[in-house]
Amino acid sequence: MKLFALLIVVFSFTISFAQTDGLKLKNALVIGQLDKADDRYSIEIALTEILTNAGVKAIPSLNILKVGSDVQMLVLDSVQKIVTNKGIDTYLTVSVRGYDRKFKRAESHDNLKTALSVGHLFPLYRDEITSISFEFTFYREGQFMGTDIVKCGNVSNRDTVLKRFKKKTAKRVRKWL
Repeated sequence: MKLFALLIVVFSFTISFAQTDGLKLKNALVIGQLDKADDRYSIEIALTEILTNAGVKAIPSLNILKVGSDVQMLVLDSVQKIVTNKGIDTYLTVSVRGYDRKFKRAESHDNLKTALSVGHLFPLYRDEITSISFEFTFYREGQFMGTDIVKCGNVSNRDTVLKRFKKKTAKRVRKWL
């Protein structure tokens, strides 16, 4: 009976962390889903830099869209054709999941169009927070591929958030390759 319980625990643990294991990330269009433009650009640039250093061809969405454009334009056929011509087939969205370390991955597996239409209320930093959780969602050909969460603790200002984000995400990228 103990062996059976152990097998169930191991199996469920493996399933919960296997969402990004078979991803084999080679390229990505990085899409920051944050309300404030400066937060969005900061996260996109930081994540693009991390992915490029890991050997992944990455482009921030701000290189595709005009400044201030709505990210929902990325689902238009003409824009997707431009992205495909640049050799990108994976879309990677990053958003703030919340300010608690207890957040789990989202259960919804929406397509890219639906995911881009969802609003995100959390800014990159807010007074009196000590931790922040970022959610990464991967799409290929507009379909959901996987999701992952990076939790950053001990943050005290916006610069600390970005510093912790870079450090934690650089380690996590290895699982996406």
